[in-house]
Amino acid sequence: MNDGDLDSGDIIGLIADIFERRGAESYLGEAVTVAEHMLQTATLAVAEGAPDALVAAALLHDIGHFTSEFGEYSPGDTVDRHHDAAGAKVLEGFFPLAVTECVRLHVAAKRYLCATDPSYYGKLSEPSKHSLALQGGPMDETEIALFRSLAFHREAVRVRQWDDDGKATGAQTMSFDDFRPLLQRAVEQGRGEPRA
Repeated sequence: MNDGDLDSGDIIGLIADIFERRGAESYLGEAVTVAEHMLQTATLAVAEGAPDALVAAALLHDIGHFTSEFGEYSPGDTVDRHHDAAGAKVLEGFFPLAVTECVRLHVAAKRYLCATDPSYYGKLSEPSKHSLALQGGPMDETEIALFRSLAFHREAVRVRQWDDDGKATGAQTMSFDDFRPLLQRAVEQGRGEPRA
């Protein structure tokens, strides 16, 4: 990928190309591929009747794992690669804040849930527990208060919950092409938002 691809404005085509070329890669030690995980997460959001922006965020929440598209990520890493921030950065300027902020905050939402829900940590997969340790572990009280002050924190928590459930082997999902109209609507909504 090069910067010219993003300048063209065809963010949906670019993401579709990445899904096609890279989606079958192993997902950090999970039993599903990256694409299977992202499609499962979004399909769960659709099944719940979520608004377009949250479905788009659910679909795109892990786009930052393709960091060589926009460094490589390995489940054996000993430092966090900040795929949340990387993904949000790629989507900024194309998608509305509801999408980019949920992508940016989905790791923080995991840390928040670990700190505020006593049963949550036990539900995490082993790879997710490993990445949690690299990402700072459960939030402290100051971090919890800061997270709760953010505009899209509740939405990010919901995306995180679909994220955690989107790791089932062999689950039936919608295809990337099924999501194209929804992504287009989200991009159009993003164009209508004022930019800082």
